[in-house]
Amino acid sequence: MPNLNITKPELVWPGKYDESGKRVVNRGAALPFQVIETIREGRATRAAGGPDLFAFANQKNEAEDSDTWHNKLIWGDNLLVMSSLLQQYAGKIDLIYIDPPFATGADFSYTTDVGEEHIPVKKEQNPLEVKAYNDTWGKGDSSFLPMLYDRLTYMHQLLSPSGSMFLHCDWHVGHYIKVICDEIFGRDNLLNEIAWCYTGPGSPGMRQFSRKHDTIYWYRKSDKWCFNDKDARIPHHEKTKENFKKGLEGSGFVADTYALDQTGKIAEDWWQIAVASRYPADGVKRTGYATEKPWPLIERIVKVASSPGNLVADIFCGSGITAAVAEQNDRRWITADLGRFAIHTTRKRLLGVPECKPFQILNLGQYERKHWQGVTFGKPSTEPEAMLIAEYVRFILELYQAQPCPGFRHIHGRKGRTLITVGAVDAPVTITQVNEAVTECAAAGQKELHILGWEWEMGMNDPIIKQAKASHEVNLRLLTIPREVMEKRAVECGDIRFFDVAYLNAEIAPQDKARRKVRIELKKFAIPDTDLIPEEVRQKITKWSDYVDYWAVDWDYRRDTFMNQWQTYRTRTDRKLALVSSEHEYNAAGKYEILVKVVDIFGNDTSLLLEWKAK
Repeated sequence: MPNLNITKPELVWPGKYDESGKRVVNRGAALPFQVIETIREGRATRAAGGPDLFAFANQKNEAEDSDTWHNKLIWGDNLLVMSSLLQQYAGKIDLIYIDPPFATGADFSYTTDVGEEHIPVKKEQNPLEVKAYNDTWGKGDSSFLPMLYDRLTYMHQLLSPSGSMFLHCDWHVGHYIKVICDEIFGRDNLLNEIAWCYTGPGSPGMRQFSRKHDTIYWYRKSDKWCFNDKDARIPHHEKTKENFKKGLEGSGFVADTYALDQTGKIAEDWWQIAVASRYPADGVKRTGYATEKPWPLIERIVKVASSPGNLVADIFCGSGITAAVAEQNDRRWITADLGRFAIHTTRKRLLGVPECKPFQILNLGQYERKHWQGVTFGKPSTEPEAMLIAEYVRFILELYQAQPCPGFRHIHGRKGRTLITVGAVDAPVTITQVNEAVTECAAAGQKELHILGWEWEMGMNDPIIKQAKASHEVNLRLLTIPREVMEKRAVECGDIRFFDVAYLNAEIAPQDKARRKVRIELKKFAIPDTDLIPEEVRQKITKWSDYVDYWAVDWDYRRDTFMNQWQTYRTRTDRKLALVSSEHEYNAAGKYEILVKVVDIFGNDTSLLLEWKAK
């Protein structure tokens, strides 16, 4: 047992201190963010004929170097996300709400619908999500507590002096969480232990009282915390109003000498709010997401503990309700999640918010892979780059169950009679690189070539596969290196799966002779990982479009970030999907690139680049 210099009571778990008594801190790397999509306006705003919402982006935001602000939806491990946020946002976030996975049975599996008929499909966890689940609950409380401790430490650093944090939990680990929060925020900074009470049937044969409340801990950063008195009030009970009308007998005062505040009373620290399932699933206030909390619960927190223009964050975003509430109540927001489906659910939810302001979807992208390569295979500052690249290629080949194959310039390995090429760790595979590998494969008299890549130059897939077959008689297969290979535990699980690049076909349809007015028609889409869908469900799927949940168009793609200028998607109440876009008109003649993005039912993106010449 290490010699711990503990001067006040605290919670200790295995691994919190090393053998010398030093606190073990799991620090995330500070990595630059990569903007992968900017959404200009939501479907609800477009339908209502709202104003140009980019005017909002011109507001000055002190937490950014530029003069523009976009709300942020971030895909990634929230430890890395918060570590990367610290450089610009330390002491700048005004309110943080989190609802971490506090139940030991929680995981990343979910049920989604396919097509127009509400055909349910259960999506099991992928290796990355398995790893996250194991890191949280693999050792029970001994893994959950350090996971939360590290993240709460970052949250405390991110909060502004007037900021506060609300943490939602239940009876499983609430007692532990409170002790951890006392240690990080200070025991005197606990403002309230709120009981969220709700009703519902108990389980048959129970031998205890029904558990019908969750706990929300509210901690302040300092004694300057925000508390909006007006928004904290709730209507007086009718009995109270009646008593004040006639005077309260025996109370020592009468109605004409004691004013009843007509705005209501300050709510108690127990809140009677119906669970989320009691509210209609309209896609904005309720999506039907498994762990979703009721809109009135989150709205009370946002209104009371922040003011219009303040910055609100939720780093376990789930269905994105905190961001949606913040959006509808004129707060800026940052939200993050590790699950692709959570990010996609949040994107659709926000698109349905009337007059939704511009927001960005970000990840840690290529920069994170570069960092991963250095950590996994050595430090780039001390190891020759060539050695790092060679070790990286060997590692990817091993995961693909292939062997190194020296003697080639563009080919790296062999798997039986198939040659393998591994794409760079920090750049997309280009059409030129594919052609070079195909030519080298043909020159060696081989007929099968697999190319493994992180990202792909737009317009890859079907045309280049057909070209390889026609010009070189090479059977080409393009496979995506899964993000899970960056996770050590996922690799140790031995369940790394490489999937073919999804097939997407769309066409431009001119609407006038000058070719200034155009529409996009989605013609075909195919996902490669249909084995994730049970056979009995596959038999019910009759159209290729059933696999498409959302698609969007950037009419003037500039090879930087996808600017979402039009989109359509399925909702729980409207399962139909338009396969033809609305009309777009170009103001000037010239050559344009049009980027079409499809998101499938599992939340995976596929893009197609089209070229157009307006006269």
